[in-house]
Amino acid sequence: MTLYVRFAAHMEALLDAMEAAGELPGGLNRKPVTVEPPRDPSHGDLATNAAMVLAKPAGTNPRELAGKIAARLEALPEVAEVSVAGPGFLNMRLTPETWAAELREIEHLAGDYGRSDSGKGISVNVEYVSANPTGPMHMGHCRGAVVGDALATLLQYAGHEVTREYYINDAGGQVDVLARSVHLRYREALGEDVGEIPEGLYPGAYLVPVGHHLATHYGSRFVDAPESEWLVLFRQTAVAEMMEMIRADLALLGIHHDVFSSEAELQAAGKPEAAEAWLRVHDLVYDGVLEAPKGEVPEDWEPVELPLFRSTKYGDDQDRPIKKSNGQWTYFGADMAYHYQKAQKSDQLIDIWGADHAGTVKRIQAAVAALTEGKARFDVKLVQMVRLLRDGEPVKMSKRAGNFVTLADVVNEVGKDVVRFTMLTRKADAQMDFDFAKVVEASKDNPVFYVQYAHARIASLGRRAQEAGVPLSEPDMSLLGTEELALVKLAAQFPRIVEGAAQNREPHRIAFYLNDLAAAFHGWWNMGNDDPARRVIMVDDPQITSVRLFLARQIGQIIRNGLALMGVEALSEMQ
Repeated sequence: MTLYVRFAAHMEALLDAMEAAGELPGGLNRKPVTVEPPRDPSHGDLATNAAMVLAKPAGTNPRELAGKIAARLEALPEVAEVSVAGPGFLNMRLTPETWAAELREIEHLAGDYGRSDSGKGISVNVEYVSANPTGPMHMGHCRGAVVGDALATLLQYAGHEVTREYYINDAGGQVDVLARSVHLRYREALGEDVGEIPEGLYPGAYLVPVGHHLATHYGSRFVDAPESEWLVLFRQTAVAEMMEMIRADLALLGIHHDVFSSEAELQAAGKPEAAEAWLRVHDLVYDGVLEAPKGEVPEDWEPVELPLFRSTKYGDDQDRPIKKSNGQWTYFGADMAYHYQKAQKSDQLIDIWGADHAGTVKRIQAAVAALTEGKARFDVKLVQMVRLLRDGEPVKMSKRAGNFVTLADVVNEVGKDVVRFTMLTRKADAQMDFDFAKVVEASKDNPVFYVQYAHARIASLGRRAQEAGVPLSEPDMSLLGTEELALVKLAAQFPRIVEGAAQNREPHRIAFYLNDLAAAFHGWWNMGNDDPARRVIMVDDPQITSVRLFLARQIGQIIRNGLALMGVEALSEMQ
């Protein structure tokens, strides 16, 4: 049991004992009670707000209650000192032996240090990427792909049952455009000079192999045939080959989905009709007329009766149509049915969307709240676009123009680990620049290098000790000094960082933490440059070497655990 979990259990047991002794009334809400590091490390090792949050409902004075809690905390063998601060905060200093024991716990749990069962019994569907199947992955998709994949891994590590899902938008007008673009390449493969690709079609050379494939299988059968004879076939073939390409691109980033759901199959199976029927039974869909557009009304606008979802009941600014006037499903109507399908299989839903979809968040959250009767937690994480820079100049991207920067190009140039780590160095909803030079720069200003270098340095210590012939022994934890204990205290925060990141759906917290841990380690290492007595490898002092090397190895373990959550390999040597 890791330190913060253990002290949370101590606090529960302590409050139970106080209730039994009549020092606290029963039935108090303890959920707001926390045990965490104080903001100022000089105040102690742990702090709890127990007296502050329980005093009022208990009908007592916070400082008086804090004094009673402090007396019981001081009886714990791990606690060296307890002080009451301000209006009733409790600060604790732990014994050096407690921190030494936590270092042993890191060694014992190894790759499982930080793993928890906080999500046990909770199934979560994480839908991410879901790019239109109209071409290879480009860097506009990359950040959401990495954020979604890292979040799915993080939730699994926190005990959730996770499904990674990709929603294939293969029922909209864009796939008809794709089919027509492929038909052009099909005719080209049969020897026709198609000239310049017409405006409105996809000009990318990635469609040439699809055209050849169709030409090989069908010959000239569809060259002069009406569109109605080949559109569905060409659409299905093109989507299948684009999805194969997308899967291969994602695999370069180490990303693999469990489920690929087709919008076309969803509609063919009558899922939107089922969702509409359920909503009508519950008076959440009605036939009504949309309000006229705000501002100057177009001349061709006519009031049309449509099936409308009562999204205003859930905080939206207007009710939303689920069908068009021609009877086809709106994007929202189909999307609503898709989420209904997901919610029937998972307790919680998470969508990773591009920031350009921000305007539709409220309505789909309203739909999920309605369809699950408010029982399913549903989070939409908006991911800002990444601005690519080369030589300080922006790199333009346009899939329709066919001159975009593919994800494969970037991974092949800088490497999977650099791409994945960089995508998690900022909050998902914050703007990001991806500078091709800076992301591979060997400097402390590059967090990818800085964290990898820390792990490589740690890996080198074992080799150097062996080369120096230092006779290593069982580490004597009493030899850990103040600087070493500070490193242990930071390492011990990893489990709570993981839990907080999972609860808040924020995988970037792992990258932030690893950067802080790497900085602390590098700082400790650099002490030896100024003072030889602070070096890790002390040839004439095997005992100091043994305990410092043991500490370094456990810091390395934490870095490996964190990098694994990010889908990044921990390097033992820097190239």
